Amino acid sequence: MIDKNFIQKCQAFIEPNRFRLDEPMKLHTTFKIGGPADCLIFPASMEETEKVLALVSAYKLPLTILGNGSNVLVQDKGIRGVVVKFARPMAKIRHEGTRIIAGAGALLKDVSEAAAQSSLTGLEFACGIPGSIGGAIFMNAGAYDGEMKNVADTVRTVDREGKIHTYSRDELDLGYRHSRFQDNGEAIVEVELCLEPGDSEAIRAKMEDFTERRESKQPLEMPSAGSTFKRPKGYFAGTLIQETGLKGLQVGGAQVSTKHAGFVVNATGDATAADVRGLIHEVQQRVYKKHGVMLHPEVRIIGEA
Repeated sequence: MIDKNFIQKCQAFIEPNRFRLDEPMKLHTTFKIGGPADCLIFPASMEETEKVLALVSAYKLPLTILGNGSNVLVQDKGIRGVVVKFARPMAKIRHEGTRIIAGAGALLKDVSEAAAQSSLTGLEFACGIPGSIGGAIFMNAGAYDGEMKNVADTVRTVDREGKIHTYSRDELDLGYRHSRFQDNGEAIVEVELCLEPGDSEAIRAKMEDFTERRESKQPLEMPSAGSTFKRPKGYFAGTLIQETGLKGLQVGGAQVSTKHAGFVVNATGDATAADVRGLIHEVQQRVYKKHGVMLHPEVRIIGEA
């Protein structure tokens, strides 16, 4: 249960449509799976984020930070405490010279489009990644030989006590699907990218090529959390799964995509998190038995089972 005083204090500065109790998280994740969050808040500014996180700390409530909800599996009993989700209210994008400055909730497709409109190159790889810029920094998202590590320059965060921090490129600790923010728990609120001037037509051509490749190979027509497994050293997860004969393998409503074996999809639209976890476990066991390689989930599994 959420303290009534906490609710009243938040409602004093958070608009009603951005403050929700017992909100089903399946409505807020790309997997379309997940039980209710005790309290879901959509901040609209850095100042609101400061206030919310300071209150969460003062009332000693559990806190979960989410971006677009595209790389997570929320479990069936939902999430206790407060979920802060950076979405449309925190999606402002502007450019200054060769820099793009974006709020944490800005979608990667919109940030890459803004870069293209300004004839800035370096972010084309991100045009089809279904996440927010905040989530992309958190996971050091990447595709087609590009990653956020190559373009991220400055990141502003709010810590669990509601204090603002600014990190430079060298302080981000960006590695394969890793950043320092996975360790310190701070909420990413704004990102500055440093890009290069480029040829508008060449930028557009590259984005169109990446989009065509993604659409032809990935099951974008079904709910998923993107690539399910991290890439094991020396292998590709999707190839290992396909060679094990697991395309189409199903547990409940969850299925190994018949289009790309590296994706687990919500094939029926009503899969549970338990279905997905069961399928992930089955894939791990069978791939290990055949290839001697243990796959590890890339998707973050959060909440209560």
